[in-house]
Amino acid sequence: MSDNKAALYHSNRYNAQAACEHCEGIIRHERWCQTLNPVVCYARRIVVSADELGIGDAIILHSLGVLWEHCRI
Repeated sequence: MSDNKAALYHSNRYNAQAACEHCEGIIRHERWCQTLNPVVCYARRIVVSADELGIGDAIILHSLGVLWEHCRI
């Protein structure tokens, strides 16, 4: 079996249920997926919980007049 046929056969067993819940990557994650990119993971964490904001980022936001705190919806 040639490499091309083996790759086609191998890729046939992937389905939508196997996709990553964040980037929907089936065979591999996208470069911006939080499971691979630590910057994206950090950004998501600070949006979900203001307590995760690093001191350096807090100082920068404070100097810009930004109040970063929990929001009640």
